[in-house]
Amino acid sequence: MARKKQYDYFHTMELLAKNAHTGAEHLEKIIKNYNPATLESDSAIVHQLEKENDALIDELTNELYDAFITPIDREDILIISERLDNIIDGINAMTYLFENLVVTEIRPGAEIFAEHVNQAVKGVHFAILEFPKFKNSKKMKQLILEVNQIESEADLLYSRLKHELFSNEKD
Repeated sequence: MARKKQYDYFHTMELLAKNAHTGAEHLEKIIKNYNPATLESDSAIVHQLEKENDALIDELTNELYDAFITPIDREDILIISERLDNIIDGINAMTYLFENLVVTEIRPGAEIFAEHVNQAVKGVHFAILEFPKFKNSKKMKQLILEVNQIESEADLLYSRLKHELFSNEKD
């Protein structure tokens, strides 16, 4: 009797991270070249990536139900995968917010924030590529530190931009 090939959880996590990274790149392009007239078509790729990640999560979850042995704890696989999916979900939600809130122009500083998002998601993507060899990886710890640094910078920028909005906006 032929044995079923073992499901590659790490590969699926890599696909989830890659889609999130691609989505972050597209979000940055949308914000840097913001045009309400083309927003729907500009956002189509992000929407497609979000759907692909949802399908990957469904596939991975089904495989976890059937698996006898997994490379790491099944709860960890599920948590990491869901957190990776949350990245593209947030990016996708942002594109819908632009449309639903009828955003006509992007405020100064938003493009820098989008760059931070893209750089952080890129770091997550590269860290996930290192994940299968996490015990011996020389890069993973550095990548995590870089992502945390970018997140801190983005948090400070977000606070500053929000302060400016509420301090200076008259409308």
